[in-house]
Amino acid sequence: MKIKKILVSQPEPADLEKSPYKNLVTKYGVDITFFKFFEVVGLTVSEFRKSRIHLTEYTAVIFNSKNSIDHFFRLAKELREVIPDSMKYFCTSEAIAHYLQNYIQYRKRKIFFGNQYFSELIEILSKHREEKFLFPCSDEKQTEYTKMLDKAKFKYTKATMYTSVPRDLTQFNLKDFDVVCLFSPIGVRSLLQSFPNVADENITIAAFGPSTHAALKAAGIKLSIAAPTKASPSMAMAIENYINGKGQDEAVITRPSALKKDSAHKGTVASSGTAKKPKSVFANKAKYKQLQEERKAQAAARRAERLAAKEAQIRAEAGAAGKVE
Repeated sequence: MKIKKILVSQPEPADLEKSPYKNLVTKYGVDITFFKFFEVVGLTVSEFRKSRIHLTEYTAVIFNSKNSIDHFFRLAKELREVIPDSMKYFCTSEAIAHYLQNYIQYRKRKIFFGNQYFSELIEILSKHREEKFLFPCSDEKQTEYTKMLDKAKFKYTKATMYTSVPRDLTQFNLKDFDVVCLFSPIGVRSLLQSFPNVADENITIAAFGPSTHAALKAAGIKLSIAAPTKASPSMAMAIENYINGKGQDEAVITRPSALKKDSAHKGTVASSGTAKKPKSVFANKAKYKQLQEERKAQAAARRAERLAAKEAQIRAEAGAAGKVE
């Protein structure tokens, strides 16, 4: 299919030569317009204080975007809360993990990351269930991320630190573009706000992520190009496959098995190629239940041992007192 112009609802890359869209431009001569469909506005200190969340009460933070990192450290500074060096950070990707260098010293023992998908981070988090997690995020009530955390039965606190505000898109004529690419539900909301009748227009819509797909379905807008899929793990690859007339395969919610081979940096910054991927307790409910029962039994045994030792000490002390008398 011939595609000449694409509207991508993201900021323009700092260096297009290094972006995944380069191949579309050089190989297929596609003209790409980048424009972020929404603005991110941080909560004020007074607004955040209403949540009664104290950042230093937590031992670990989950980051799924650079925005969440920016606003976490911004609020920490404005609230005058000193984040302890012992804080652990869990990020959805290596790029987000490296972004932490803007705020903290990059220490490999306390920074963990997945490869791309949030489901990978769930597997890593399963090895740190004893931590008290804080999840900085936007004001969306529930996302695919919170659903995964809830399903995996993690104890975490959702901390709303910023809100997404739709931008005016009426400067664009959608009919000038062959494809419009969306990456979030707020992007769908922006599109609808500026173009209420977009569902009736003959527009090819590309969307990344199950929450974006769901938002399009709820709005009655046809999805033509879905990502990520096994054949198209990125938006750029999905568009290229569409250009080449390849059929759309089923959208991937968890990580595609084709990507499981991965690099030497899997799981944590401290990994070194030989590191093994942690087995998912979340993926096996029976095993998770068994582990929980084993932990309860071990805890009960430890309590019984402490109680027996205490009783023995009391008897010994009572015996010694009797002898003295």
